[in-house]
Amino acid sequence: MKITTLQVLAAAWMSVLTGVVAAQNGVPFQWPHGAQAAVSLAYDDALDSQLDIAIPALDRAGLKGSFYLQLSNPAVDKRMAEWRTAARNGHELGNHSLFHQCSRRAPGHDWVQPQRDLDTTSVAQMQDQVMLGNTMLYAIDSKRERTYTVPCGDTLAAGADYLKTVAPAFVAIKVGGEAVTPSMATLNPSAVGVYAPEGLSGQQLIAIVQQAAAKGTMVNFTFHGVGGDYLTTSAAAHEELVQYLAANRQRYWTDTFLNIMTYVKTQRGDH
Repeated sequence: MKITTLQVLAAAWMSVLTGVVAAQNGVPFQWPHGAQAAVSLAYDDALDSQLDIAIPALDRAGLKGSFYLQLSNPAVDKRMAEWRTAARNGHELGNHSLFHQCSRRAPGHDWVQPQRDLDTTSVAQMQDQVMLGNTMLYAIDSKRERTYTVPCGDTLAAGADYLKTVAPAFVAIKVGGEAVTPSMATLNPSAVGVYAPEGLSGQQLIAIVQQAAAKGTMVNFTFHGVGGDYLTTSAAAHEELVQYLAANRQRYWTDTFLNIMTYVKTQRGDH
């Protein structure tokens, strides 16, 4: 029997649709190689400790992370060659805006400099900054596909949501929220929850990963300092988590946020 191109396309579409329906009906999401959960290890702000401690730890374990560069940070300029090497070695360089614009009036945000106050930055200005960030990242790693992590989880520029103006430029966007994704079927790729741990032990971090395996979804960590800098996770705790993930590769798919979300959107048939 001759199979037409239309029949092949129809079969492919039905396969995608079946996967979406299965996910909505409570059937576990199908991760690569039978993994129980996906794990995104991400790092914000382009900090020295990430180059000095986090990346070497990931490289020793053969794992890939996502590094969201605040492009005005001096560590981007002074250590450009090292960021380029990280990208060549398979780590993701993500957009974290030019100036880390956050709401100054939010609780505990008195550290925000007036010229970097999201409350007095227009949507158009924020859009320009974020899009220029993509251009600068392209100059570093020669890649076009990108993900974005919202600084401080603050999405309102002068009181209006700016994310909708930049969302089309990204495969996915991370905002504030919980570490473990509740449902892959209902996940909004432009508002993926993420957790920024500080001071947790290796066992506490591993316990969060195990929660994701129990749900069959994914866990999104965004670290800042690793063994130094601020909002710090100790080098020992980070190493314990990394080694656990390396020793349980069949159970956990640890990859860049870009690769994970590209897979998720393909698996769900997102357009």
